[in-house]
Amino acid sequence: MGIILWIVFGALVGWLANLVVGGPRRRRQGCLVSVVVGVLGAAVGGFVYRLATGEQRQFDFDFPSFGVAILGAIGLLLVVQLVNAVVDRSRHRDHR
Repeated sequence: MGIILWIVFGALVGWLANLVVGGPRRRRQGCLVSVVVGVLGAAVGGFVYRLATGEQRQFDFDFPSFGVAILGAIGLLLVVQLVNAVVDRSRHRDHR
């Protein structure tokens, strides 16, 4: 996949993952953050898929790859939210 397709794919995946994780009260994120979340999510999703199935499938720009990428990006955003919540709780406790 060319770099332009990776950017478009990443932006779309990152935006959709942000919609799913954030819901109606989501924080807006910029295009660059969407691309990074989407590309990293696709990498994480592909890695987990290969670990879970043992299948050495080449991921192309198709619907199964899109689904794996979205699931990976959603997982990535959930982990980031969890880490942010722990850090915020720790900061709040330190300021008392």
